[in-house]
Amino acid sequence: MEQANWLKRCERALQARFRTDLSTPVNRRRAWVFLLLLDHGLLRLWWTNQAQVAPGVWRSNHPLPGRIARIAALGVRDILSLRGTVTSPGYLLEREACDAAGIRLHTVSLSARNAPARVELLAMIDHFRTLPRPFLFHCKSGADRAGLAAAICLLDRGGSMAQARAQLSPRFLHFRWSKTGILDHLLDLYDQRLALSSITIRDWIMQEYDPAALTLSYRALR
Repeated sequence: MEQANWLKRCERALQARFRTDLSTPVNRRRAWVFLLLLDHGLLRLWWTNQAQVAPGVWRSNHPLPGRIARIAALGVRDILSLRGTVTSPGYLLEREACDAAGIRLHTVSLSARNAPARVELLAMIDHFRTLPRPFLFHCKSGADRAGLAAAICLLDRGGSMAQARAQLSPRFLHFRWSKTGILDHLLDLYDQRLALSSITIRDWIMQEYDPAALTLSYRALR
């Protein structure tokens, strides 16, 4: 455990050295190093993990700047990042590419390994309801946070629980047995609530969802 914590501290320290703005050519090069290597962008040069969730609604991994131009060519004018509004190079390069392509970049902040905050989930649902189609949403790998978002999007549109659960699956490289299984547990708790009486996913999140209780019950299961 101590060795794992030491490795995490080293990784955070390395990332901190490359977190920068885009104000100079040197900073821009450092930003690209961060995006391609430390943020694993090299894996996303060819692999997109992109799929259609509903008509005009797409999920994917974090698109690199060159891919954003191709997304715009498909008619997409809005992208929702589930990674939050941060000053990381990945966000700054995405913002710059979206501005150049005429795409509006929206953000909410979800975690893949912790219970999402109620306010962020509600903001995400509001985006799903108001963004003009076609639009695309993404996390880092398009596996976990994007999977939960896709599941909630379908449930909010009246989709079945089976359809929602299919969005959190190995097909998108999401694995329930990992720490990101806490996202599946959120669906489990909502499914259990539906067995008692009908309630929309948005109303359940707004009125009854408790991130702390979800975390405790998930830890008890593990």
